[in-house]
Amino acid sequence: MRKVKSILPNWQDKSWKSILLEWSIYIVLLILVLVIIYIDPKFVSLKNVSSILSQASTRIILALGVSGIVVLGCTDLSLGRSVGMAAIFTASLLQDPGYGSRVFPNLPELPLIIPILGAIILCSLFSVLHGFFVAKLKVAPFIASLGMQLVIYGLMSIYFDIVNDSAPIGVLNPKFSKLAQGAFELGGVRIPFLVCYAVIAILVIWFIWNKTVLGRNMFAIGGNSEAANVSGINIIRNMLIIYIIAGVMYGIGGALEVARTGSATNALGASYELDAMASCVVGGVSMRGGVGSIGGVVTGVLLFQIISYGLVFAQVNPYLQYFVKGVIILLAVAVDTQKYIKKK
Repeated sequence: MRKVKSILPNWQDKSWKSILLEWSIYIVLLILVLVIIYIDPKFVSLKNVSSILSQASTRIILALGVSGIVVLGCTDLSLGRSVGMAAIFTASLLQDPGYGSRVFPNLPELPLIIPILGAIILCSLFSVLHGFFVAKLKVAPFIASLGMQLVIYGLMSIYFDIVNDSAPIGVLNPKFSKLAQGAFELGGVRIPFLVCYAVIAILVIWFIWNKTVLGRNMFAIGGNSEAANVSGINIIRNMLIIYIIAGVMYGIGGALEVARTGSATNALGASYELDAMASCVVGGVSMRGGVGSIGGVVTGVLLFQIISYGLVFAQVNPYLQYFVKGVIILLAVAVDTQKYIKKK
């Protein structure tokens, strides 16, 4: 008779210490969720679940973009500013045609796809430039991403100041807003459009990671770039493609985020990069590269979003919210480091 391989971890071969290390971050997050539910039992409701999924959907798209860069063993602090750039760009071109104080009053109503594609191309160009500095010029990923973050923020703020005197860009085209704020009913349950976009993004990135040569090369480069180079993998080309994919996801995420929130300023997207990378690490994507899964990324985003939404819902002091997020990030990185040390 054929044996069925268990999908559960073989705990008999692991000590309690290693089990606790592997699951510690999830245990802490579960405790936090239980505390939030204890503070306000109304947190568990279909309305809140829908809100969490809507907010998490754009974060999933962004995390899927940066996760490839993290698997390469790099980082991207420019994610948040790229999101803001995409948001301001699309918002300035997709205001309600009937609004009297539009940024570009003489601009005819554009098809939604044109500004969104423009935002995607814009983010991709900056992302591939970022990747060029890392892959070709061998600039340290942290420094390259920090520099790109400042470049994007500076240019975005100049554009924002010139076109609208640094005033929020709002009153968007209702068709554009409906892209992110709309929903459909399925069996009496309201399914936001954003969730559908996130599912599509998950399937596409999963296919790239698991069914293409690019995905295999990405893990090989992140695991051991020298070995990957010796085996004939074009490291520069593969890294640039991963950075372009990240830029595409940032452009899509930024456009959907401004459609969801209804307005854009140059502050939109601030700290999104920290949430995205923290979600990746919580989901098991190693900051040292070469390790990660799409399921882990999605799980990490959902857990992080549940905690963030729950803290706000429970009316926890905003400063304490920063403290809790910081502890989660530190714990996740510490666990990742300990796993790496144990493997060595």
